[in-house]
Amino acid sequence: MSRSVSPPVRLTLRSLTPILAAALAAIGCLCFSATAAAAPGDGGFAEALAAGPLYAALGAFVSGLLVSFTPCVYPMVAVTVSVFGARSVKSRLEGFLLSAAFVAGIVLVFVPLGVVAGITGGVFGALLSSPWVIVALSLLFLALAASMFGAFELDLPASWKNRLASSGGSGFWGALVLGMICGPIAAPCTGPFLTGILAWITQTQSAGLGAALMGAFAVGLGVPFFLVGTFALQLPKSGRWMMHVKSVMGLVLVVVALYFLSTAFPVLASPAQTNLGFRIACVVVIALGLALGAVHKSFEGASAGTRVSKGLGVLLSAAGAFLLIMATMKPERTLAWELPPADGDLGPLTTQARKRALEESRPLLVDFTAAWCVACKEMEKHTFTDERVQREAGRFVAVRVDVTDDEDPRVKATTKEHAVRGLPTVILFHSDGAEAVRFTQQVEADEFLSGLERVN
Repeated sequence: MSRSVSPPVRLTLRSLTPILAAALAAIGCLCFSATAAAAPGDGGFAEALAAGPLYAALGAFVSGLLVSFTPCVYPMVAVTVSVFGARSVKSRLEGFLLSAAFVAGIVLVFVPLGVVAGITGGVFGALLSSPWVIVALSLLFLALAASMFGAFELDLPASWKNRLASSGGSGFWGALVLGMICGPIAAPCTGPFLTGILAWITQTQSAGLGAALMGAFAVGLGVPFFLVGTFALQLPKSGRWMMHVKSVMGLVLVVVALYFLSTAFPVLASPAQTNLGFRIACVVVIALGLALGAVHKSFEGASAGTRVSKGLGVLLSAAGAFLLIMATMKPERTLAWELPPADGDLGPLTTQARKRALEESRPLLVDFTAAWCVACKEMEKHTFTDERVQREAGRFVAVRVDVTDDEDPRVKATTKEHAVRGLPTVILFHSDGAEAVRFTQQVEADEFLSGLERVN
């Protein structure tokens, strides 16, 4: 005996406000606890490191959810759900299965992108070492952000969207196929955000993490389709609030562009300070930018005054957010690194440091890093700043090798001499020059300290 579907549950922006507020508060608490747990010297780095992928997946999920509320996707929800038959089901279970098949189709499209980005991460990482590539990519992000702010329209023709939305047919296979087709429908709004996430995945060089993040992004994108198809919800009508969502995404893209530029031009991040006063000042700047219209105003059809206010608001909010992130990432202290050899010196970059270590009968620490290596920066931020590590490392001659430009002959000679296969890599040598310990992945302070203590 079939069971009738429950009456539609009507959701309005007013009814959603407490839910969204609670969600944002929860995310804020999670982020704060992660920062606190990762603080140097408190012994919580292991927990923060273990939770890292979860936080990354949460960010990807929220990104996909935000994309689903943009003008490229949101208006298609009700139409698409009707096409694959979730509106005419005889039971809630059938609606659930159809909606799940649709979301699975979206996942099948996006997950391979994450896998490819992770596998080819080394190639893209090398490309990202070129200032020309970094500037070009940053300009692309800024152009896409401008489209999010309403400077120009970026969308597929309505006829194309209607044709794509009607493909696939009804039933479970139809829902799966329609989910796979949803990517091109959402492309104008997913593209900008997706580019930033994929660029970040290439830095991790992890196919597994890439698949997980893209899966989380796809699930976030499919949430409204799933809710409407399973519970016959009536979502809020399209309106100006969707432009606010696009502005938030645009701000994120500007911050991403600034981050990429800072890898080629470190002077952009140099103003960042680790003290509390600077962070509070960043928050004030962000708030001022929001008040000027970084989110609630649009370039589209606006007067000259509104455009100026919007532009200034975006500039302040993005700059404040970027410097706040850089302040959070910046280590308060680091090891006493040897000065790199002069540009005219030939041969491996570690020759000078190895010679000094042998002459002074001291052990040697060699850290291989790159601008695109996320794990290397985590080591710098949390492991090398540990007070116990710094005390023990004080007896070492420490040298850092930047392999960002892997076409540099001296970099090639250095990585070949030390058989470096990937990053991060930290090598410890005894005072007689023999290799003692090699770390080829991100490690916490306790494990690194144990390695330092085994070297004589």
